[in-house]
Amino acid sequence: MTTETDAMLVRAMATGDRGALARAFDRYAATLTRYTWALADDRQDVEEVVQDAFLTLWQRSATLELPADTVLPWLLVVCRNLAFNAGRKRTKHRADELPETLATPSDHREAVETLRWVRAEIAALPELDRRICELCLLEGHSYAEAAELLGLSVGAVTQRVSRNRRRLKKVVMHDEH
Repeated sequence: MTTETDAMLVRAMATGDRGALARAFDRYAATLTRYTWALADDRQDVEEVVQDAFLTLWQRSATLELPADTVLPWLLVVCRNLAFNAGRKRTKHRADELPETLATPSDHREAVETLRWVRAEIAALPELDRRICELCLLEGHSYAEAAELLGLSVGAVTQRVSRNRRRLKKVVMHDEH
């Protein structure tokens, strides 16, 4: 009886053999899941990282050269990189969000005052940042729409909105307000 090596699995994947991917998954999913739990914060991230690692294996199987007889070290590095990327993305999004514990204004006058100083902070931004915040945060335009209106790339708008959200979050969280 011949045991299927990892190199044989990778070559089979390169020819489109989905069964080979399933066999690789059966062979290494538990190990990758345990490893990824040490790197990721929650179950959803762990599951996504492991799935994405096998997707990456499938996509790169035609060009993958194994330096050893096993694909496990390569999969572990892929998991590590994916977990770090997921962590960075989660941290970035957390920085853009306002906390759930932010106090709700107790009356209309307080709400108007809160809105006034937020608008004042937006008004104090440099012209381009102010216009981007008005379009995206106040008027509800998509980043793509704002980019088109202002003649910028979507990436530039995204970056400026993220930076200004962080700036506004700091203002919202100050005790003096």
